[in-house]
Amino acid sequence: MKLNDFDYDLPESYIAQDPADPRDSSKLMVIHPEDGSVEHKIFRDILDYLKEGDVLVVNRSKVLRARIVFDLDGRSSEIFLLKDLGDKVWNCLVRPGKRFKEGFSGELKEGLSVEVLEVLEDGTRNIRFHTDKQVEDFGEAPFPPYIKGSSSSLEDYQTVYAVEKGSVASPTAGLHFTDSLLTQITEKGVDVEKVLLHVGLGTFAPVKTESIEDHEMHTEFFQLEKEAADRLNKAKSEGRRIIAVGTTSVRVLESCFKNGEFEPSTGETDIFIYPGYEWKAVDGLMTNFHLPKSTLIMLVASFLENKGFKNGTEEILDLYEKAKAESYRFYSFGDSMLIL
Repeated sequence: MKLNDFDYDLPESYIAQDPADPRDSSKLMVIHPEDGSVEHKIFRDILDYLKEGDVLVVNRSKVLRARIVFDLDGRSSEIFLLKDLGDKVWNCLVRPGKRFKEGFSGELKEGLSVEVLEVLEDGTRNIRFHTDKQVEDFGEAPFPPYIKGSSSSLEDYQTVYAVEKGSVASPTAGLHFTDSLLTQITEKGVDVEKVLLHVGLGTFAPVKTESIEDHEMHTEFFQLEKEAADRLNKAKSEGRRIIAVGTTSVRVLESCFKNGEFEPSTGETDIFIYPGYEWKAVDGLMTNFHLPKSTLIMLVASFLENKGFKNGTEEILDLYEKAKAESYRFYSFGDSMLIL
């Protein structure tokens, strides 16, 4: 498969700059694989498509203030935190790259100095921070570059169930939930399970290889605890649906499903799901509308094939055209898609 197979045109006017208010008033595209039909709903209508016994799996990761912006020699510069390596050493993206060579050291802000320990092959840097504070105290919300001039806060970029800090981008499929809607969902008899995947380069790094099979995923930290695995296995054995909220939840579930069951695990995953992948664990998917040529759109195309569509790549692009025709909002703060 070629990277250009997953390309599509999206004018900037479709890119959401702020979330819907309230969150659950965003649009919801519902895809019915059994007959290929599509419904256009409001997100809170998800209650009509969930049933007693379903298991909704969400990612409990919380977003860090990962973008540190400062002035260096009269030029706007940036360090973007990716992964905490311990002892105030972080793997980071930097801008401009030519200034942050191995051995560079200096004060970026009052109370914050850095030392570049290593420049890695992928262009990231391992940087030691010297400060009495937490490194993220110097940062700001890590909105993606296509969100420009947003009036939103970091809190708007967090899910209502976020707990453990570690992500440098939001698991955005969960942004549509409100506390009230989650209460209604559980009252209907739907179980909500929380897994953990700290979003990093593995999720949002662009694919640069012409053949997508040649793309190498960066690893991301994940965790599926024993109690959650036991409950998921019980649900699976009883034939209940496992519905993943977002591609990050998918990657945890599919990474941990081995020998016919969910195995509790803590570690790093570089699982890359694209058409041709043999799905093991997930029965339903809730997801946003993703960037062209991204690993995320590839994952959704693969899931469509898993649900019976002959060509998931063509189908996802057709669904995106339908979304544009109905004025759906795309990307992180955009609208939602449900495939059951």
